Amino acid sequence: MNIPMAKAKAQLSELVKRAQAGEEIHLTKHGEVVATLSAPVRAGGSKGLFGALKGQIWISDDFDELGPEWDEYIK
Repeated sequence: MNIPMAKAKAQLSELVKRAQAGEEIHLTKHGEVVATLSAPVRAGGSKGLFGALKGQIWISDDFDELGPEWDEYIK
């Protein structure tokens, strides 16, 4: 559903209820979508991202070592 911002201001409570019920509401300004109201992501509804890239990322052993160009800054 698309709704102009001016109209949304007057109906915000109702629009939030509809978004909580699962409806996606697009707020428009001059006919262009500027924001979207949607239902919140429920905890436990999806797997967390912690550890999702395990084994796919490699960090060099000297990652936190600075090169000689930094000597003047760390005296």
